[in-house]
Amino acid sequence: MAEDIRDEQTLTGTADAQIPTVIADELHIVYRVNGAKTGKGSATAALSRILKRGSDDAARGVRKVHAVKGVSFVAYKGEAVGLIGSNGSGKSTLLRAIAGLLPAESGRVYTHGQPSLLGVNAALMNDLTGERNVILGGLAMGMSREQIRERYQEIVDFSGINEKGDFITLPMRTYSSGMAARLRFSIAAAKDHDVLMIDEALATGDRKFQKRSEERIRELRKEAGTVFLVSHNNKSIRDTCNRVLWLERGELRMDGPTDEVIKEYEKFTGK
Repeated sequence: MAEDIRDEQTLTGTADAQIPTVIADELHIVYRVNGAKTGKGSATAALSRILKRGSDDAARGVRKVHAVKGVSFVAYKGEAVGLIGSNGSGKSTLLRAIAGLLPAESGRVYTHGQPSLLGVNAALMNDLTGERNVILGGLAMGMSREQIRERYQEIVDFSGINEKGDFITLPMRTYSSGMAARLRFSIAAAKDHDVLMIDEALATGDRKFQKRSEERIRELRKEAGTVFLVSHNNKSIRDTCNRVLWLERGELRMDGPTDEVIKEYEKFTGK
């Protein structure tokens, strides 16, 4: 689980030095998937796994997936950090570990302040209207009702979902996936975050919305937070981030200035 950084001056040496917001120290994340053996879907196999809980993973038919392998880095206040890599390289897993949603197999994650993983998805409900979900999502992020009321219209306008009708008063199940993603981003971006993590948010919506999203991320950086962005869109990473972590097969292959890392990544992928 992510742990809090209690004394940034001790970590940085002086009060004027860069303040670390996230430290990953030899972080390993391992998933365990039940049913790796024959008969995995049967009731008999499930009962067998329950009865074998005291034995090792192999005996219980549990397959291990080593998603993040010994990743170490320090992110600082005011940075926007892009995460790139092939599908299945561990980018989203790393974000979930930073957010405290996945336990470490070994190693540690330390955070200064409260990390927020974009997409208050767990709190939003498809059967409720967009309006009700704005309130619910804001409360889930720790905003007061008064703060939500003050920023409500800004959230709706930023999302652009009312540009073609009064969709904010309709249930979210009537939204397209793009509309729902834009509303989630708009809710998350309405609050100033210590550490904000965005997974593929800029891939949704038209170029107009993407530009608004990029501008808002820059504002969040100026307001002294740290932003992590996972995207397969290298242009979005270039336009938004000043630093990039490149993960491949769970390992940190490169960490450095955006242009340098993306240049090497594009050589690797041949794009």
